[in-house]
Amino acid sequence: MGRARVVRRTWPSQWPLGSAPARRPWPVPEQLPLLCRAVVRTERTVRGSRMSSHSHTSAVLVVFMALAVGVGAEPLTEKSCDVVGDESTESQMEKALLKKLEPLSQIRFNTTVEIGTTENYAYHFRVCREVNSSLHDFAGVVQMDRQSGKTTVIGRINETQVFNGSDWIMLIYKGGDSYGRHCSGEKRRAVIMISCKRGITASSFSIISEEREKEQDCFYLFEMDSSVACPAEDSHLSTGSILLITFSSVIAVYIIGGFLYQRLIVGAKGMEQFPHFAFWQDLGNLVADGCDFVCRSKPRNVPATYRGVGDDQLGDESEERDDHLLPM
Repeated sequence: MGRARVVRRTWPSQWPLGSAPARRPWPVPEQLPLLCRAVVRTERTVRGSRMSSHSHTSAVLVVFMALAVGVGAEPLTEKSCDVVGDESTESQMEKALLKKLEPLSQIRFNTTVEIGTTENYAYHFRVCREVNSSLHDFAGVVQMDRQSGKTTVIGRINETQVFNGSDWIMLIYKGGDSYGRHCSGEKRRAVIMISCKRGITASSFSIISEEREKEQDCFYLFEMDSSVACPAEDSHLSTGSILLITFSSVIAVYIIGGFLYQRLIVGAKGMEQFPHFAFWQDLGNLVADGCDFVCRSKPRNVPATYRGVGDDQLGDESEERDDHLLPM
């Protein structure tokens, strides 16, 4: 057998004359295995790099999404009032009152008080919410010294008591910052008196006094007006009024409905359009006759009576009383 003959071929020219690139010969059979191995290695490298870059990008996206969800969910965890005592022993009446106060939870209340030249305070209050939720200190009432900027927690919402009367609600925050020289160093307490005032959501928040001259049970007393403290309004309609309204409504429906039926369906005219006109006419006549019989003192048509003159009432008369009238 003779030796194999390798024929070299060139790429067909697709370029205009004078601009064609240099012609490359086809590879010889000995170079084909090396070329295939290089192509396979290059493809594997590219695939691996792509997979690693995609995995890295996915991990980064997952971390960012988790952070975004955590930051977005944080403001939703705003704390609310916690009644004093264990959850199993909490009063249902207190829970109902706190639910009644819920419309005031989004309102911030502020008031200032100035005593002489040495004391100038500002008080900040929220109903069952923290005054500054970023501090996470459960502060429901805060006192701020306007001269030095010092803040003091008067009461905290995680130690809440609440009770009510006929037209008021008493809200108490305990567990405030401790007194220094007063009240045996016990913790401060805020008492908020919410009085009934219809038509107003909340107004007139002010501090009344601070009781700190006792040995214990000292407190800050605040007051405000709100419609949430008002009792439910009872209906002012009596039973007779309800029956009268019902009867009037039935009569109106009867007359209007009967009139439309007589006019549109029956085709009546004039007084005949009134429903059951003949019946009511007969009833009216009967009532009139009964009134004549019962109410009047004597019958309507009483024949006139004339009293006659007796012979004994006539005097002696002369038989010749008319004689002078006769002709002579």
